[in-house]
Amino acid sequence: MKKTRSHRYVFVTLLLVVAIAGMSQGLTLPLLSVLLEKSGVSTVANGVNAAALYIGILLVSPLMEIPLRKFGYRTTILLGLTLVSASSLLLPVFRGFAIWFVLRLLLGIGDMALHYSAQLWVNAIAPVERRGRYLSIYGFAYSAGFSFGPLGMLLVDYGIWAPFLAISVFYAAAFLMLIPLKNAYPETVEQTESRNNRYLDVLRLSWLALIPPFLYGYMESSLNVNFPVYAVRSGLSLDWVSILLPSFVVGSLVLQMPLGRWSDRAGRKKVMVLCAAVGAGCFLLLPLVSSQVWAMMILLALAGAFVGSFYTLGLAFAADILAPGLISTAGAIASIMFGIANLVAPSVNGYFLGTSMPGLMFYVLGGMLALFVALSFAFRRGGPQKIRTEEKVPHAM
Repeated sequence: MKKTRSHRYVFVTLLLVVAIAGMSQGLTLPLLSVLLEKSGVSTVANGVNAAALYIGILLVSPLMEIPLRKFGYRTTILLGLTLVSASSLLLPVFRGFAIWFVLRLLLGIGDMALHYSAQLWVNAIAPVERRGRYLSIYGFAYSAGFSFGPLGMLLVDYGIWAPFLAISVFYAAAFLMLIPLKNAYPETVEQTESRNNRYLDVLRLSWLALIPPFLYGYMESSLNVNFPVYAVRSGLSLDWVSILLPSFVVGSLVLQMPLGRWSDRAGRKKVMVLCAAVGAGCFLLLPLVSSQVWAMMILLALAGAFVGSFYTLGLAFAADILAPGLISTAGAIASIMFGIANLVAPSVNGYFLGTSMPGLMFYVLGGMLALFVALSFAFRRGGPQKIRTEEKVPHAM
């Protein structure tokens, strides 16, 4: 009973911390893109600058298991939060394309350390039969913070320092919540699981589960980096952008937890296929209503409701398939997939925005989700641990 209470306290603290991290990312991504756009930076260069965040994520993703196993969950999260806080507060101090590229690179490294450790800590304390619920609540907390982040752009009227000073108050709160936690460490890799081939084992056994992090990363980057530019060029004001942008995330809040609970009962794969199909339809329709703000808002909210939890559903699916010692490896690969997607999307979409058909960015996104649906029919379960959720585990509180 005491262990259960301890896990709940850790879980609640992680939810609050990840919500603050989401708020920070939700603010900095669109704000810096709009500021660079107004300063005359090209769409391709703007996308490259935004990609620095994900270059940082990609650079450290293969290495994150090392500090996590050596220092533990809490210490790694604190290190990541320190880097995120310092980099964010330096953004208004040193303004310019090159320095923002470096600071966004450091933001990506800190963000990777924070989220990688927090996700795996949540996965470690979650009961197997409620893994989907726990990870969906975690995703809900991040999405809630992320949805509030863009509203900080409204503070720019009081000076560029205003939104960053506001977010610094939340950083301080995150530190105060983390410090009292008792540190914990991930499970060790079993002797039968070779250190040299476990990455290949994870890819072979759970390749379908590792596609959703890529798709989620591509969606996140497309909407938060490129969509503000797309909207401004379509004649929308910055105020409208700050309202439209969170609609995807707010939509994800509606179904985040119900989808997690449903996936515990019906199976992760079935839920992800349905969500991908609905999301594909929404993104394919989006360019057709670019002149109708309310229609755009509805489609973004609907897409968010169904594919906004793709990352956590994919991670839960991988955890269902794999032995416990391989879950941290799956988390690292998922982060690499997420980083690659975020690295590719801004530049690709920046090119589309420079053509006569900027709506291509949404057609490509919809097409990738449709492709995931097709690939799901080729996936067959296997490996050291059968998927318990596919056996329809009864829901328990």
